[in-house]
Amino acid sequence: MLYSGMYTKKLNTVLAFHGCDAGIRDAVVNGAELKPSTNSYDWLGNGIYFWESDPVRAFEWAVQAKERKDSSVMEPAVLGAVLDLGNCLDLTERSSVPILKLGHKWLEKACLKEGREMPRNKNIKNNADLLLRDLDCAVIQKIHEITKQHSDKIAPFDSVRGLFLEGNEVYNGSGFREKTHIQICIINPNCIKGYFLPRELDKAYPTP
Repeated sequence: MLYSGMYTKKLNTVLAFHGCDAGIRDAVVNGAELKPSTNSYDWLGNGIYFWESDPVRAFEWAVQAKERKDSSVMEPAVLGAVLDLGNCLDLTERSSVPILKLGHKWLEKACLKEGREMPRNKNIKNNADLLLRDLDCAVIQKIHEITKQHSDKIAPFDSVRGLFLEGNEVYNGSGFREKTHIQICIINPNCIKGYFLPRELDKAYPTP
């Protein structure tokens, strides 16, 4: 395909935010490391998750997580991070579509060979969004698996980035959703250049 693979390296750093418990936030700022998510339903595959440029959405997630049974979030908080996305599987770009289709084909072949059913994306009770993305996660994990097996020819992805329309309509008939966001999944921890504590805006000065 024309241009395929030419522009996967991102040239700018990104400010991103991770919703978590205040204890985790403080520990990471003082030198601890975030642990990758390894759920079968992770939206962008397994890795360390961030909300791109959106501390508000990160905090909302942490507040909602606190309400879940057996949640590790006791005091919702937000951790800031400076990211270099490196070689990024950017699902907001047209060039990623053939890669996803190929990953799906690889997964189908693997499931057929192993005699197991294909995973499915599912919603949960009283929610129209597909919050359990087992199929998408499996497809992306298969892409990572194949690229690692052929790392002499294909550069493994350092990160995955995706845009998600989520939540209720902002207004009746709207194409916008209340929880729309850009999510980043870091595979290569060296993409994380540093962490910081988000600070409040000083309203006495303009925002540069």
